[in-house]
Amino acid sequence: MKIFHLSDLHIGIRLFNRDLKEDQTYIFHQIISCAKQEKPDAIVIAGDIYDKAVPSAEAVELFDWFITGLKQAVPEAVCMMISGNHDSAPRVNTFRKILSGQNLYMIGNPPMKEGEQIEKVLCHDEYGDVVFYLLPFVKPSMIKQIVGTDKEGNNLTYDESLRRLIAREKIDENRRNVLVSHQFYLPSGTIADQIERMDSEICTVGNIDQVKTDLLDPFDYVALGHIHKPMNVGKDTICYCGTPLAYSVSEAGQEKSIVMVELKEKGEPPQIQRLPLKPLRQVKILKGTLEQVLSQECADYVTVVLEDKVDLDVVDMKERLLHAFPNLLEIRREIQRMAKYQENGQKREALKLNPYQMCEAFLGELNASEEAILKEVVNQTGEVDA
Repeated sequence: MKIFHLSDLHIGIRLFNRDLKEDQTYIFHQIISCAKQEKPDAIVIAGDIYDKAVPSAEAVELFDWFITGLKQAVPEAVCMMISGNHDSAPRVNTFRKILSGQNLYMIGNPPMKEGEQIEKVLCHDEYGDVVFYLLPFVKPSMIKQIVGTDKEGNNLTYDESLRRLIAREKIDENRRNVLVSHQFYLPSGTIADQIERMDSEICTVGNIDQVKTDLLDPFDYVALGHIHKPMNVGKDTICYCGTPLAYSVSEAGQEKSIVMVELKEKGEPPQIQRLPLKPLRQVKILKGTLEQVLSQECADYVTVVLEDKVDLDVVDMKERLLHAFPNLLEIRREIQRMAKYQENGQKREALKLNPYQMCEAFLGELNASEEAILKEVVNQTGEVDA
């Protein structure tokens, strides 16, 4: 069975307030062309379909065009997608039962009540059954009715909540099982700070959303979304495919792709291949003196880092840069100066504090219970602002 693994489309996202609709349309054309050529049996999108919980009409229209194109390219393929932390789960969940009759599964809500299970899609090939488990983005508060709380009645950790949720499923390990999930997974023994995160991602204070990968052992392949950089998590069969485009300057130079997985007989390692995606415009960071940078003019999305050793007194500097780079994102300066006042250094250090640290510094010493409340408030505020 051949599977296309995609995630984090973030339809409607803006890059330094630049509309990326043309860029996303261009890359979606490539994905449709790849599907027409490779003829996957299943296409999965592992969350963050949209960039906003309430997407614009233009974003919904683009998504409609993309899915229609995929279904026309491979009409027999099963298309499965889940909501991510950027999506509105109830909106993604709309017409869930009707769409499933068209081999199109849009799963917004995880199981939240007794009697509900993780949505499963059963597919077949010459080697037998393949069971897809479609698990949207989960917060402990969403599923506490079925996984419980701790002894004090507080929500469980993300890790324990996911463990209990998956333990409710009767997974037949004699069959091939695929999990589609949108969470922050870490190999056991790994520290969250060791994982490189992109500026376009939402990160929780204290990495409270981390989940260890040992609970994924029953699955032959795990198609993940949430992390924007393409990466494996401990082993090849647990994979973040990354975004189809660079959505922040921190992703400059990354090679984006479709992850194509071929499942063979049970027990045989899946064949995993990356099909490269070439963007309409690259995201670049250009460093050098003003004249060195100007000599590299292009139509890509560019962050310019000027390294001139003296202050530039060029009246039309911005205009010259915009002429050379019509899609200029930002201009930075790298000049080493000694701080004149100690308080300036203290101000710079304060600016490096994340929102939680700033609140903590303002409130003073907190006990464990107060720290937990503050982290929850800051994390919820971050999601609302996104």
